[in-house]
Amino acid sequence: MNASHEFPSFEVLLPDLNKFILELVEDHQAGKINSWEKLEEKVNIFFTPEQMEHVESVIPHWCKMASYADGLTLVHVMCVFMGLYMMPEFFSLAKEQQGVMKWVILFHDVEKEVQNVKRDHAHAFRSAVGAARTLPTLGFPVRPEYDSLIDDWDEFTRSAITKLENSPDHVQDNGNLPTILDGIERMFGHKTPATLIIKTILFHLSVDMQLWPPAAPLTDEEVIKYFDSELVLMLRVMNLGDNEGWSMFDVSRESLRYDTLEAFKKVEGLISD
Repeated sequence: MNASHEFPSFEVLLPDLNKFILELVEDHQAGKINSWEKLEEKVNIFFTPEQMEHVESVIPHWCKMASYADGLTLVHVMCVFMGLYMMPEFFSLAKEQQGVMKWVILFHDVEKEVQNVKRDHAHAFRSAVGAARTLPTLGFPVRPEYDSLIDDWDEFTRSAITKLENSPDHVQDNGNLPTILDGIERMFGHKTPATLIIKTILFHLSVDMQLWPPAAPLTDEEVIKYFDSELVLMLRVMNLGDNEGWSMFDVSRESLRYDTLEAFKKVEGLISD
């Protein structure tokens, strides 16, 4: 990403939400939030109907996302932000990359639909579409082709699903990635903040892990074809944060962190060869 690119600030557009996340981090570090239940209580107090509608006005689909499984994903996203704001890997990013990562976290599950604790294996592609739809309304620049491409690209990317053998669940269809990625760059440009946000969301369920493997990970050949060093940097922070969002109060926290770091060592080796 070119450091000269300017883009909207999460803190400016959603200052109350940013302040709330910082307060959660402070309370966690003070030992006041030491369980998922205590975090859930704080989240439920903050997200009044008025606050939900305000975030929805900036991030469409927010209320629908939060409606599933009694707000499970909403609490998860707040927990991911907490992990992000305490993570050394986040603070080692350049300032512009930190700004990008905040938008990634905000959007990464925005079109996730969890029902009966059933995992939604295709939500990364849909959430990437949600980001591509919304970022221009926030002030992220687009290329002249955006208006003529977005509707068809949206429909194509949302329909890029398949089923694994002996499984009833839909998963992302990685065979459609060349067309999806081409569309992102035609609409938002090459190595721009918006492109990096959308690609990081698109691929956040794509890196193979030992302890919490995604349903449709990329092959080594696909990693080499689609990833570059900056995208890998962002995906590592995204995946570390995603783990924090489920394991911050669990004994598995450190083992999941280690597993993620090991997985990205392999990825880094593949793209550097």
